[in-house]
Amino acid sequence: MLSILASKAIGKLGIPTLIIFLVVGMLAGSDGIGGIHFDDPNLAQSLGVIALSFILFSGGLETKWESVKPVLWQGVTLSTLGVLLTASSLGLFISYISDFTLTEGLLIGAIVSSTDAAAVFSILRSKSIGLKGNLRPLLELESGSNDPMAYFLTIGITSLLVHKDTSFASLIPLFFQQMIIGAIAGFLLGKFMTWTLNKINLDYDGLYPVLTLALVFFTYSITTFFNGNGFLAVYLSAIILGNQNFIHKKSIIRFYDGQAWLMQIVMFITLGLLVFPKQILPFIGTGLVIALFLMFVARPLAVFLCLLFFKIKNRERLLVSWVGLRGAVPIIFATYPLLQGVEKSAMIFNIVFFIVLASVILQGTTIPIVAKRLYLFKPVKLKTRYPLELEMSDNFKNELFEIEIKESSNAVGRQIFQLKFPKTSLIVLINRNDKYITPSGTTTIVQGDKLFIMSDNNKDKDEIKQVILNDTETTSK
Repeated sequence: MLSILASKAIGKLGIPTLIIFLVVGMLAGSDGIGGIHFDDPNLAQSLGVIALSFILFSGGLETKWESVKPVLWQGVTLSTLGVLLTASSLGLFISYISDFTLTEGLLIGAIVSSTDAAAVFSILRSKSIGLKGNLRPLLELESGSNDPMAYFLTIGITSLLVHKDTSFASLIPLFFQQMIIGAIAGFLLGKFMTWTLNKINLDYDGLYPVLTLALVFFTYSITTFFNGNGFLAVYLSAIILGNQNFIHKKSIIRFYDGQAWLMQIVMFITLGLLVFPKQILPFIGTGLVIALFLMFVARPLAVFLCLLFFKIKNRERLLVSWVGLRGAVPIIFATYPLLQGVEKSAMIFNIVFFIVLASVILQGTTIPIVAKRLYLFKPVKLKTRYPLELEMSDNFKNELFEIEIKESSNAVGRQIFQLKFPKTSLIVLINRNDKYITPSGTTTIVQGDKLFIMSDNNKDKDEIKQVILNDTETTSK
């Protein structure tokens, strides 16, 4: 409750909502005013895996294939090769400037190598940031699909530090195994979800989101059981499901949008509780240098190399580089070496936490500014919010808009059939004193009526405005 209220009050200042959630957790912790002692990385990791599954599933549900298709190979390249290049360059830098060995440096690089889906989705969507061209679907595809690669690198390099007799070459077959099984499971289970939701015919509508929730858990669990990448399977299954027609589609998407926000709050508050601010202070200098190198060198280098052979402008590459937000996922990944007893794992956790903090504060607050400076920002048309809940399919081509009848309107006191409406437009509903009535041709228009008008031609709006309002301003929804 405090997180949501704080995000409403402080978010207007331009502070990312995710930081507010994190600060609430830190204030509630043992070093804060709440005094809650929480030092259980195992529980934090478990909560993080569940939360990330929800967030990836929600993001996948809202990923439209027609918008992703033009940038598919760019996104796949960034989410695989880009993650590897970021981890490698950052790992080399860390081992050069600090006492960390090359393998330890690569571990830190792997942990923070992926852009965070929760951070990117929440900032782009909650702030309604519009970007020209295909940049937004590219960024959302990359952030949703690069966690599996970072997860694989983190687990692989952690095992190298725990088992000294293993080598980097042993990770190659493990990589193909995880990705292939994860991709196949995601595709098949996505098809299975669609078939199940449409065929099961449940007696209670409220059970459909619950069934979907069970299918998400099943997808992650069964894929992991067969040594596949569960995160990849969850994300792909959501994309498959989200681009098919299934019962209660809109309500299920809204349900998971709410669940994704809940899980972001859970993740950031839990991780805020887990960290001890006093322990971070000695690593601020090292963490800041690493964070700046990641933001200004490692990430841009990886992006420019990955997009070298694609037709994309340099200013677009620069923006993709800057939207390399790190969020709660790297902090979750940092718990793996902590639980495996890797030497310096506590130091690694605190450095990763500071890198994430710096990334969300610096990059998260400046994305709109950078987009405008690069001339890649465009205004976003906000979704309509009607007092009446209207369920429409994604294939619905007509447009619904609302007009309020003022005292000066030419339509006051006239019946609908007397109005010379365009043939392609129709008044489908009237809100009169917060009561909805179905109009007929003989319905008389009165002052204060709110007309819901359906039209299949945008040009009709101006004509309707002249007919009804005599140049009174329309409220287009």
